[in-house]
Amino acid sequence: MRRTAATAVAIAATAATVAALGGAATASAAPAAGRTPTCDVSGLRASLSDKGGHQHGMSHEGTVLVLTNTSGRTCALRGYPGLQLEDTQHKAVGTSTSWGSTYFVPDPGKSTLLLQPGGSAEAALAWAHADAPRMVKAGYLRITPPASRGHLTIPFEKTVTNGDLSVTAFTGSITVS
Repeated sequence: MRRTAATAVAIAATAATVAALGGAATASAAPAAGRTPTCDVSGLRASLSDKGGHQHGMSHEGTVLVLTNTSGRTCALRGYPGLQLEDTQHKAVGTSTSWGSTYFVPDPGKSTLLLQPGGSAEAALAWAHADAPRMVKAGYLRITPPASRGHLTIPFEKTVTNGDLSVTAFTGSITVS
């Protein structure tokens, strides 16, 4: 009986938080997330945003990766995206992705986010563009959401040193200064 009451309180608190934030992605209690389906690529849109901030310096560049729930239902997202650079012909090129803090933004760590319809989750994405023996010229970025087998592809016309990308875990909002 006591466990049921605690679960109900956690679910009510999560619902109140989601309502207060106007449907934005929010960290959730595990019981609610366990019943919420994982976000599927068919119900997500990927985009990049500078959020009006500055993420350039010392041969490094960064942006904010945004996944928006375009489905008509709430879905759960937890963790880090898989990333793959593609050339202008959509052919995969050598890519290495590091999960954790980027040059510009500390890693918020994994948390379960509930994305209401229209809600978004953000991750900081960074790379270097300094001279190196292997400079990868990308045309597109392939994004595999956490716990997904499918991917989304967006334009990404960047030169990336050695094909090395750094990305944080998804969170409700990244602060860019």
